[in-house]
Amino acid sequence: MVLRGIGIGTGAAIGPVLRMPEPGPAPASPSPAGGPPSGTPVEELERVLGALAAVSEHLAARAATVDGESRAVLEAIGMMTRDPAIVEDVGRRIADGTPGERAVSESFAVFERALAELGGRQAERAADVADVARRVIAVLRGESAPRIPRSDRPSVLVAEELAPADAAVLDAAEVVGLVLSGGGPTSHTAIVARAKGIPAVLGVSGALDLAEGTVVIVDADAGTVVVDPPPAQAARIRGSGLRLGADLRSGMLADGTPLPLLANVSSLEEARHAAERGVAGVGLVRTEYLFAEAERAPGVEEQREAYLELLRLFPGRSVAVRVFDAGSDKPLRFMPQYQEGNPAIGMRGLRALRAEGTVLRDQLTALAAAQTATEARLRVYAPMVADAEEARWFVELARSFGIADAGVMAEVPSLALAAEQAMEVADFVSVGTNDLTQFAFAADRGDARLAGYQRPGHPAVLRLVESVTDAGSAAGKPVTVCGEAAADPALAVVFVGLGAAALSMTPPAIPAVREALAGVTLDQARARAAEALRAR
Repeated sequence: MVLRGIGIGTGAAIGPVLRMPEPGPAPASPSPAGGPPSGTPVEELERVLGALAAVSEHLAARAATVDGESRAVLEAIGMMTRDPAIVEDVGRRIADGTPGERAVSESFAVFERALAELGGRQAERAADVADVARRVIAVLRGESAPRIPRSDRPSVLVAEELAPADAAVLDAAEVVGLVLSGGGPTSHTAIVARAKGIPAVLGVSGALDLAEGTVVIVDADAGTVVVDPPPAQAARIRGSGLRLGADLRSGMLADGTPLPLLANVSSLEEARHAAERGVAGVGLVRTEYLFAEAERAPGVEEQREAYLELLRLFPGRSVAVRVFDAGSDKPLRFMPQYQEGNPAIGMRGLRALRAEGTVLRDQLTALAAAQTATEARLRVYAPMVADAEEARWFVELARSFGIADAGVMAEVPSLALAAEQAMEVADFVSVGTNDLTQFAFAADRGDARLAGYQRPGHPAVLRLVESVTDAGSAAGKPVTVCGEAAADPALAVVFVGLGAAALSMTPPAIPAVREALAGVTLDQARARAAEALRAR
């Protein structure tokens, strides 16, 4: 039997069905939630505000475990717990004598219905509102929210809906596929699943009839779920390496042109996973995750040991390390915290490091010491570089500490538009499509209402990328695309056609990108890039 739905991501996976426990009652449920108020309106409101804060902290903790678009999704959902309109509405209901649980249920239901009535992508956000409400009500009741069940073997998770906060903690080694009876291609759960490289099929009629333990094949490319597949088909999927993350070898175009496919890593565990599977190198090490919970600035020796442990995983291979990108969505407790109306364009990245001074110098000292003690080819670059002056300042500073290969990140449009000046001083440039896209559209990527603007394949963004790759070609210096867009097989072909020398992405995406590149020649990739630049 074959069930059909909407495929998310690429590749296929096989495993037994693992059923997700049913969620609690939706906030829009007609049955009243909770009994009489447990105290005065003031006490009841304090109880609700405490529950909202607890859920906010929980979502923030899960956001800290992921990055890129997945992190932005979770942070946007977490903002609901602090939305002044919701808090005010809940407070008004409680003041009128409504119990806290019911006030939360009714208030969130109003916002859920409003989104549902808008239709399209906004309607898919209604499920996020319902999930936050369930979590708040669970806290008020002293209950635990439904958790991802555990299995002793790789499984396919089946559910009606899966909250993005739950999708964020999926382990691709344990949950090899995802099947939902609800959801849509632009839902936040779909975004998180795609970023994790887990093949998924959404909107599957009959999914909830699948019994626990039933073996299924989840084929994201075909948008199908094959139930009890024939032995030959099951063996082919198990042995084909189609499941994302199984093989991280580098890429080659159809005409033999080599194309390094590098890994983005946010932890030592991710780095080990990539190294064990033979990744060609690392295009982005997010060093802030090594010390995200540190109360004080890590010392030089502490950092040196951390970098040594990571670099020793990649002997003879290139490892590009980004210095601390502090501020905005990546606050570090040991860095100054600025009160800013719009931190995404405030004191973050290089400008924050430059203002503080000591943290960057200690990090460069530790990296240089680790560089001499390993066989990895260390490259170091700075985030949020605005122009050639900032590029020169960082590169000269890095070299003064003994860093042999120093570069900058092109994620601010001003640097992309004047990339030829940065190329005069930088040894390499890495394009960060996440921030480049948000700045190109002046649309906060953490704001769910603006999700439609996060389009790295838009010709406006591609022209900024082209400005950087053209400058790199002219200067004979490599340009790597390391944003999440590099994980999109179709966009990967376009970036290569624009002149990218390498692509860096979340490791599970590498097999699908390698397969897409193997199907085109360099000339064909250039033709697709030219077509994308002309698109509307």
